[in-house]
Amino acid sequence: MRFSFLGLGNMGAPLARNILLAGEELTVFTRRPECAAAFAAEGATVATSVQELAHCDVLCTCLPLPEHVREAVLGANGTGEGLYAAMGPGSIHLEFSTIDPATANSLAAAAGAKGVAYVQATVGKTPQMAMKREEPLFVGGNRAAVGTLWPLLEKIGQPHDVENVDAACAVKLLSNMIGMANLAVLAEGLRIGQAAGMKPDALLPLLQDTGARSFQMDVRGPWMAADDFSPRFAVDLAAKDLRLGCAMARAWGFKPRLTEDALGMFKKAQAEGLGGEDACAVFKAAN
Repeated sequence: MRFSFLGLGNMGAPLARNILLAGEELTVFTRRPECAAAFAAEGATVATSVQELAHCDVLCTCLPLPEHVREAVLGANGTGEGLYAAMGPGSIHLEFSTIDPATANSLAAAAGAKGVAYVQATVGKTPQMAMKREEPLFVGGNRAAVGTLWPLLEKIGQPHDVENVDAACAVKLLSNMIGMANLAVLAEGLRIGQAAGMKPDALLPLLQDTGARSFQMDVRGPWMAADDFSPRFAVDLAAKDLRLGCAMARAWGFKPRLTEDALGMFKKAQAEGLGGEDACAVFKAAN
């Protein structure tokens, strides 16, 4: 199959490279010359415009925000001049981005109207996992297209068929809602510990032997204790996913009270100029 890929960022680049390693024909678009040169050296075709990506069997997107995906496939302001308009009937849109169910369903409907099958395959963890082809992929959407893509998905990551688009979006958003709320509580707890006269590097080992232990404590707790806020998953991205998750919950009639409180802490971190730092920088704002 002929694949094209839009969104060669920290997550998209390893996914695209995995498609090449699987032996598929790949066309990519990037505005970064060094990235273009690297993919060309590995055997990809480098498009000179986004529109060239429409000439494919499978269009892959991995972009930061829902509006970026929408603009790419539907055109600016939904003009209908995006990639869907030029894609052939029977082609597939394989969407890796973290987007909300409402956006994904609207894209699936627009794709279907053009004869394009929509598959949501939201990535679950980190670029490092993607590089090792161990990235969880939460897959839902057009059943025939999922079946067609499944052998490829097994080569580039660890796919989980959750059947529908809502679930494919929700699993990742729920993961970040729970994880980032946990991180916000951890940051607050370490601040309270400081009020008790305990430095984070002394308190963390004690907490890790209690019911307070968590993934965020194990991974980001030491970064907070060491004042290491270099970006792995930035405050801005955490706030974006919490915002999308809260909107998703409200759309389904659920009020996400605790998650909204956590979102408030990340918004505070953004207001203090910490948006580009790692999500654990919420520790600085927990005062």
